Amino acid sequence: MNLRSLLVMGTVAVCAHQVQAKDLILGVSEGTSGGTDHARVLLKYGGLAKVLSGALKTNVNVVFVREFAQLEEGMETGRLDLALARPSDFPARGLRNYGYQYVATAKPDGQCFITIPKNSPIKSLAEIKGKKIVMPEKISYMTKFCAAELRNNGIDINKEAVTYVREQEAVSFYITNGFGQVGALASYSGAAKKWVKEGGQVLHKSVTQPFFPLIAEKSFDKAAIASMQRALLDLPNSAEGQAVLKSIGIEGFDTGSEAKLRQLLDWLGCKGGECVAAQK
Repeated sequence: MNLRSLLVMGTVAVCAHQVQAKDLILGVSEGTSGGTDHARVLLKYGGLAKVLSGALKTNVNVVFVREFAQLEEGMETGRLDLALARPSDFPARGLRNYGYQYVATAKPDGQCFITIPKNSPIKSLAEIKGKKIVMPEKISYMTKFCAAELRNNGIDINKEAVTYVREQEAVSFYITNGFGQVGALASYSGAAKKWVKEGGQVLHKSVTQPFFPLIAEKSFDKAAIASMQRALLDLPNSAEGQAVLKSIGIEGFDTGSEAKLRQLLDWLGCKGGECVAAQK
């Protein structure tokens, strides 16, 4: 199913009156998060769409983009006027490949957590060489992220004994139950938050990288971009704005991370559409 079909089937307007003839589409991708459907996304991001509607003086409609292929197509064709998406390498490609413009990223930034069991004798990152490492599936953004961080610290995962699992919760399960000695988790994942809450060890925290970027199609003028940025930065200053942030599950928005987002693909080791850091 393409984006046009999604729009016909499920898009709803979140602003009551229309000022311009053309409604705008905000495509939302939550990556491979399970248990999400179109109705929940509309509820979760409806408040944000309303804020953007006010800033742009026109309706902004939310569309749930379930598949990465749809997200790529939506950016390539320009059908998505706005995209709020994770993993962050997709918006980064929107900037690099399809002429999209930076608007903001979510707070806090993302990190790779290198985890070890509570009783582990490992004391430094260098000591994970030769150990059994557990990571999310090989094609996942976080595995590319963690591979790049380890690469910059002298560890090539292609030369290590790595087990790839489908879900980040499985990483924690493997480490806790002795099927691996070292794990890799996204700092913003439920698995990482649970790991920390339950007293699990985080051996190493990576450099931070932009999380959940919001980008805008190339036809937006500078005034429109600035208006959206002002509205997003103002969210913590009102009860209504705080409710929007709580619904999304973030602390706020950052409008100063454009350079970092534009450098993300190079940091990951991405050439064209591929990220070679996690490939064998």
